[in-house]
Amino acid sequence: MPDPLGDFSLTWPFYAAALIGYLVGSIPFGLVLTKLAGLGDVRKIGSGNIGATNVLRTGNKGLALATLLLDGGKGALVVILANVFLTQDYAVLAGGGAFLGHLYQIWLKFKGGKGVATFIGVMLALSWPAGLAVALTWLLTALIFRISSLSALVAAALAPVYIYILQDLSPLGGTFYGDTQRIEFSALMAILIFIRHRENIGRLLKGEEPRIGKKKS
Repeated sequence: MPDPLGDFSLTWPFYAAALIGYLVGSIPFGLVLTKLAGLGDVRKIGSGNIGATNVLRTGNKGLALATLLLDGGKGALVVILANVFLTQDYAVLAGGGAFLGHLYQIWLKFKGGKGVATFIGVMLALSWPAGLAVALTWLLTALIFRISSLSALVAAALAPVYIYILQDLSPLGGTFYGDTQRIEFSALMAILIFIRHRENIGRLLKGEEPRIGKKKS
């Protein structure tokens, strides 16, 4: 990967991948969809989050599903585009930018969501076997415990393990895929997810975390 402090004419793709990823990741689909549907500001209900779980608390399952797919899709999209138009090395920059963009959205004064759907989208695009394992882990945990935050934490914690175990199954080669870089990258995203869920962790320890679909005033 080029030295980001080197000649700008040679390193501009480095900045472009990260910046475009960040701007795409900053699109607050949950907020936009609920406002377009006439449901008001999703930040004023439930947990105040802009993700699919809180959108579900509006009672509109279709909007919640759309938010989930769009938040995940924006992460996957920038990774795929970076891989096609630049190189596989830049895919992690674009994915990292999208993930940070969702967490700290420029359009919302650097406030944002908790990054789970975008995280899964990035994982699927970087290594579909590991990404699929993460998504299935979230789904299975959600079906058993009906707690979105717990599902996210379990899936995020296991992501680096899945990449380590399943990396040889990825059909994509190259310098990024198959080395320790993507394990470290998934671990970093997992740490950020735990940080963003610190209040949820507190409620989980107290047994006060709401279950999926439960409406809150």
